[in-house]
Amino acid sequence: MTFAEALDERALVCDGAMGTMLHAAGNSLDRALPELNLSNPELVSTVHESYVAAGVDILLTNTFGANRLRLAEHGRSTSVRDINLAGVRVARQARRGVDRTIFVGGSVSPAVSASQRQSVRADERVEVIRDQVQALVDGGVDLLVLEAFGYLDELVEAVEVAAGLTELPILAQATFTAEGVTPGGETPHEVAGTLSELPVVALGANCTVGPQRMLSVVEELRRYTTFPISAQPNAGLPRRVGRRFEYSVNGDYLAGYARRCVAAGASVVGGCCGTTPTHIRDIVTKLGDLRPKQQRRAEPAPRRPVVQPEQSGLAQSLAERRFVVAAQISPPAGGGAEEATELVVKLREQGIDLIFVAALGSARAQVSSASLTLHLEREVGVETIATVTTWDKTIMTLQADLLGVHTFGMRAVVCETGNPPLRGDYPNADGIWEVDSVGLIELLAGLNDGRDCNGLTLATKTSFHIGARFNPGAEDLDAELARARAKINTGAQFLITRPVYEVDTLAAMLAELSEEDVPVLMAVSPLVGFAEAEYLAHEVPDVRIPPSVLAAMAEAGDRGRETGLKLAIDLLTEARPLVQGVVLVMRDGRKLADVLPLVRPEP
Repeated sequence: MTFAEALDERALVCDGAMGTMLHAAGNSLDRALPELNLSNPELVSTVHESYVAAGVDILLTNTFGANRLRLAEHGRSTSVRDINLAGVRVARQARRGVDRTIFVGGSVSPAVSASQRQSVRADERVEVIRDQVQALVDGGVDLLVLEAFGYLDELVEAVEVAAGLTELPILAQATFTAEGVTPGGETPHEVAGTLSELPVVALGANCTVGPQRMLSVVEELRRYTTFPISAQPNAGLPRRVGRRFEYSVNGDYLAGYARRCVAAGASVVGGCCGTTPTHIRDIVTKLGDLRPKQQRRAEPAPRRPVVQPEQSGLAQSLAERRFVVAAQISPPAGGGAEEATELVVKLREQGIDLIFVAALGSARAQVSSASLTLHLEREVGVETIATVTTWDKTIMTLQADLLGVHTFGMRAVVCETGNPPLRGDYPNADGIWEVDSVGLIELLAGLNDGRDCNGLTLATKTSFHIGARFNPGAEDLDAELARARAKINTGAQFLITRPVYEVDTLAAMLAELSEEDVPVLMAVSPLVGFAEAEYLAHEVPDVRIPPSVLAAMAEAGDRGRETGLKLAIDLLTEARPLVQGVVLVMRDGRKLADVLPLVRPEP
């Protein structure tokens, strides 16, 4: 009997979780579980035999994640073929001596995890899927089961690869979130419509959600396809008990929903994470010879409308080639905003109508850069741009914050990796970075394109004008140039220098970046005395203070502020033809008098 013929007779029962059973046997979920096909095939066989004894019709190989990219994380990238062949061999041996038909399905996962998706090209994904599928086919599977695909484009790639290698039946399964869409944002309508046009014998869903949500997915899929449908839910949500995970859904509850899934149109039911042979035995008992419901094919899925928001004022100014004059302030220590508000009011009175808010730089309580930005725009009515740093924030937190400030009207940000304020016994060892400034730029570019950090489609696109820092004073200029190019290539739309104290290095770097055609704003921070100049030159890394500047500041004595201001004016006059704007840095006790002569320099 072929797999297609079996689907026509009655609902088939697939096995449950393999990883859960191996984890329960003492194996960490952090290890490459498919590798146990080689190192401990007896354990894998015991799990298979338990599912055979439970009465399954489909036995999946222990090969989920057994591709080159995923195995490389565990140093086993060269063992792909051996692991897959062993996985098929162990599963086939487990069904020997059984007087009923049991199909061995070759389990194939997405080529990469969701977090790696953006960094791996489609052609590389295709290649690793091809290698695994070929090994499974050579090993002798009866069908191929594509499992837990969160992105429809990857599932389509995998189906096309498999169909190009073999005529074996293909069961293609997406995974859906509790919101009823895939992590990639596709609805059951879109998944069913797309897969129904491909060479699959069945389509469906597995993993991520429990029985109740899975039933809703099956009902939606059945509305939009006449193909056989599969449903393999998790045993509810896991809870951590010590170093293990436990699931609370019992077999009777899961079996009840399995029967409801079949009544709704599922032809294959089983389990995913947290399900055991006991769960599957209850499903077999509950189903009997129940046949699935059929349904007519639906209309194509509708296209989603996308709303395009407005641009920032800075973006418009740079697009119109206007020279930009801005000031940069820091959030005041102590948690208040009054001091910053008063300063910005005075700056605006002097003709500065664009404000950058620096990142937090003190361990004392401070209003965040984004919050101060929104406050100043509301209270003063001046365009204000926040600096967003990535330290001590997960990408999910960054994403939530960015979507929030965009909702409140923020349209431009400057991306920095940042450094946590110095504190504690080892002040330079603090801080956690899930992404750096390049990763933050990539996140913002995705939001502007209507995608979240997991590739999920957003209801609307953001319109952030994305800025980034680069440092002409860096000790390793080649590395700094490479980093600047990476920021531009990832999505940075304008650059701001770190404070500049000499023109030659700036000019050289801008010449190297000229082909990138990205506007550059130069940060200028007039020196206020020799002590500051000496400190920056000798104690702060990646700051270039020319010997001539140090000498001039030393000779200035009590007239350090005037000398520092004159040096800054001369610097800006020389650099003005090279850049598209200037950012006057208000920090370290600087007064308006220290920067006002720089506001409208003569060309």
